[in-house]
Amino acid sequence: MKNFVVALLTFIGTTGISAQTQKSITVHSHTTGKEEVIDIPESMQSEMDSLYWDWQSKHYISLGENCKMTSTNPVVSDSIYMDRLFRIPSIIEMPYNEAVRKFIDMYATRLRNKVSFMLAASNFYMPIFEEALDLYDLPMELKYLPIIESALNPVAVSRQGATGLWQFMLATGKVYGLQNNSLIDDRRDPIKSTWAAVRYLKDLYAIYQDWNLVLAAYNCGPGTINKAIRRAGGATDYWTIYNYLPKETRGYVPAFIAANYIMTYYCEHDICPMETQLPSATDTIHIQKDLHLQQVADVCNINIDQLRGLNPQYKKDIIPGNSELSILRLPNNMVSSFIDQQDSIFAYKADDYLKKRKTVAIKDIAGSKGRGSASGAVYHKIKQGDTLGGIAAKYRVSVNQLRRLNNIKGNNIRAGKSLRIQ
Repeated sequence: MKNFVVALLTFIGTTGISAQTQKSITVHSHTTGKEEVIDIPESMQSEMDSLYWDWQSKHYISLGENCKMTSTNPVVSDSIYMDRLFRIPSIIEMPYNEAVRKFIDMYATRLRNKVSFMLAASNFYMPIFEEALDLYDLPMELKYLPIIESALNPVAVSRQGATGLWQFMLATGKVYGLQNNSLIDDRRDPIKSTWAAVRYLKDLYAIYQDWNLVLAAYNCGPGTINKAIRRAGGATDYWTIYNYLPKETRGYVPAFIAANYIMTYYCEHDICPMETQLPSATDTIHIQKDLHLQQVADVCNINIDQLRGLNPQYKKDIIPGNSELSILRLPNNMVSSFIDQQDSIFAYKADDYLKKRKTVAIKDIAGSKGRGSASGAVYHKIKQGDTLGGIAAKYRVSVNQLRRLNNIKGNNIRAGKSLRIQ
């Protein structure tokens, strides 16, 4: 089994899941005594990313009246940081160093508003992550991995094309069963992508038996990690091979540790969660016919942005009904309304929203003698080599019928002329 996993991950390549290219920060290396540059995960690079805020503004509202969020971050000593990290109940080792502190400070200062949004989003997404991690018996702290991958934005797309909460590249997603076509991108499906990510993480752990190496491999790919291990003389500790890793991966594990910290101790930094408009309880309905989300929104009186938030995998708002896996996720209190009105929903402005036709009639130019003319008559244009018997057989009519309709006494026909069939 392990050999199969190794072969599978080798097929995926060295790019990992997200293979992000990032901006940088400078930290002091206690190993070399020098300043070193490490890259920042893409999800942390800008607190003003327009696509991110466009998504969040449609699904989250302002802070609650009882929440006292400040604009400044309290001063915290190194010893307190160390103590808090040590007290997080985790299997994954979360040591403290200057790189970890810089990432914590980044979340607690200029990314405070983004953390506030992510805290609200976590109420919707964390139960999904926890269920999958629990079933596969993986560390629960991995539920914060999408914090640094996508900032909990299911429609996030990196510069390299990694997509969704878990930032799957297209090839890796296909290996783990995530389909992608013109209408559906399963990498954006919170549930399907989560189960795929958990399987991938378990496969990586089967190889490395070290969660920090697994996290690093998730970012840059197992091929890159294997090269770093060889250059480090066979060492299999993340912090030992640290200086042999790409700059973006050196920052990845510290960012993961910082994400666990800030999502656990946000109150101590005076950060408050936003309030989400996504419902806490949802259910799914299997869709057997093509359906546009706007049809559901209009007939059931549901906000279209809420529907998109619950069904982000549908790239064009269209649910294709020709797949057994096509589902519509709705708030629990709207499921019965959909079932009661489904005939009206599918019929509502179907020609406007669903313009894909099964068959199309070819219209004849008025007065022409082409096949299927407006008069109902059918004609065949005679080609060189055609015979009366051959044409009759092609259209499943008798030779006598052709003779009668075209006033032909013998078998002579001329190429270029039109022959009436019926």
